[in-house]
Amino acid sequence: MQKPAITQVAIDETIANRWSGRAYEANKGVSPVQIIALLEAARWAPSCFGDQPWRFIVWNKNTDANAWQQAFDCLAPSNQTWVKEAPLLLLVCADSLFNHNQQPNRWAQYDTGAAAENLCLQATSLGLMAHQMGGFNADLAREKFNIPSQFSPMAMVSIGYAADIANIEGEVLTREIAPRTRRPLIDLFFSASWGGAIL
Repeated sequence: MQKPAITQVAIDETIANRWSGRAYEANKGVSPVQIIALLEAARWAPSCFGDQPWRFIVWNKNTDANAWQQAFDCLAPSNQTWVKEAPLLLLVCADSLFNHNQQPNRWAQYDTGAAAENLCLQATSLGLMAHQMGGFNADLAREKFNIPSQFSPMAMVSIGYAADIANIEGEVLTREIAPRTRRPLIDLFFSASWGGAIL
């Protein structure tokens, strides 16, 4: 299923086709080569001083179901209802300190978001679906997976193949077929100064 973004002018196809679906194909895993491609895309994101403050933990249901389940248990119940079929889960963390001098890095979360978006776009280009989630227990994840205190758990990401729309029903189907929406450009982007009309 594809739900391309409706834009005023044409944009790159991968960006237009990236969307956060919730219905995963339960019996189709993500290959090792695909996983490395996802991580390489994240690795090559830009960052302040080239510091690469992101760290990702990857759980593959098909190679370590127990670890995947522990990660799944960190998700909010509202996310668990649809994530249960996703073969891959990731936790995205941001380092609070620069690697080169151990000083506070106020750009770390911004840069980590760029790495996560690179990963999501790579997923789209591979025919996969990625969904980033803020609904998870960061303290539980920190405890379960020994995350050092200087790293902030930012988001979890589910990845897999989109399910055939004919095989889903109920609320998940309703959410999958709902139109994609965004606020208009003039609400978000300004010309010359705050509030200046861009169009």
